[in-house]
Amino acid sequence: MTTPRRISVLGATGSVGAATLDLIRRADPGTYEIVALTAHTNADALAGLAREFRPDYVAISDPASGETLRAALSGEGIEIGIGADAVREAGERPADWIMAAIVGAAGLPPTLAALRQGTALAFANKECLVCAGGLFMDEAQARGTKLLPVDSEHNAIFQVFAEDQRKAIESITLTASGGPFRTWEIEAMRAATRKDALAHPTWEMGAKISVDSATMMNKGLEVIEARWLFDLPQDRVKVVVHPQSIVHGMVEYCDGSVLAQLGSPDMRTPIAHALAWPDRLQAPVERLDLTALANLEFEAPSESRFPALKLARQVIEAGGSAAAVFNAANEIAVEAFLADRIGFLDIAACVEEVLQRAGGDADLPQTVSAFDDVFAIDARARVLARDLIAEPMMQD
Repeated sequence: MTTPRRISVLGATGSVGAATLDLIRRADPGTYEIVALTAHTNADALAGLAREFRPDYVAISDPASGETLRAALSGEGIEIGIGADAVREAGERPADWIMAAIVGAAGLPPTLAALRQGTALAFANKECLVCAGGLFMDEAQARGTKLLPVDSEHNAIFQVFAEDQRKAIESITLTASGGPFRTWEIEAMRAATRKDALAHPTWEMGAKISVDSATMMNKGLEVIEARWLFDLPQDRVKVVVHPQSIVHGMVEYCDGSVLAQLGSPDMRTPIAHALAWPDRLQAPVERLDLTALANLEFEAPSESRFPALKLARQVIEAGGSAAAVFNAANEIAVEAFLADRIGFLDIAACVEEVLQRAGGDADLPQTVSAFDDVFAIDARARVLARDLIAEPMMQD
């Protein structure tokens, strides 16, 4: 790594991007230099960050927001790109360390561009490994890219996973808060509103990720991600509900030892770990006071309340296109729920039905041998999901 470390943040105005820039803002002057920043629609926020951090390049994916960005940065001498290709270009700009924090499958092209630089890639975009896990890991190895997971659970495991003792590792455990509906009866969940689903008990996140947490779809996606990232079969990737969100991940070894990473529920902790890797960075997070913790609870996730977890494991076993379909269908279903077009329990039901329809769909590739296959599967699965949601049975 060079000094200053040259940084790009893909998804700079989201929660992960904002936390990353908060840490950089607090660092000693000259430690970091910003190369590129991107956003989806928030032109005003992106312009403000551009004026503060003075990157070489900024890009916004939404064409309708492009002129707002140009006007806001007029005379600043900062290069501006507009559209999806411009965001991908941001991932191609030479950098020492790149944060990939664009939510959803839309983040795959720029993250892939960043991956191919062969430097350090911090990623909060779990969809890259969900949709294209084998291809993504092979590409990282071929390019010599260091993958630094930023999801709190995967980062926790990364910190206590002894790669040189891989044969001694029996299993890993991802923890889940259980979300806002952990103790709700299913009938009450059926009537859950957008406001209910977004009221996460421990984490502050964007709308899509908050809904994924409420359905526990996020944990299903994380199981798929962990299977690829840590090269373990899915039966050795466990999930346990831990409402306090203090223990973020655990690794169990063959001698019975269980190593865990603990910390306050603050995304700046895993981001700081990735940002400073292989060193450590002072982070302004609340320190744990173990004597003040009344208890730490752990329980098995309820498959009846949260069928997404079981679906995710079935997807891993199915292989082929299933994981990309799973992810695309979920994105469309969450979008429909947030628009009050379907109910909360319809999200998982929609994903399951799309998976079934995709298996016999002649227009959907059933195997993944190249990244173009992933993009084609994603596009077709979205059509299937939208068609399903438009059916009268989903509108009742």
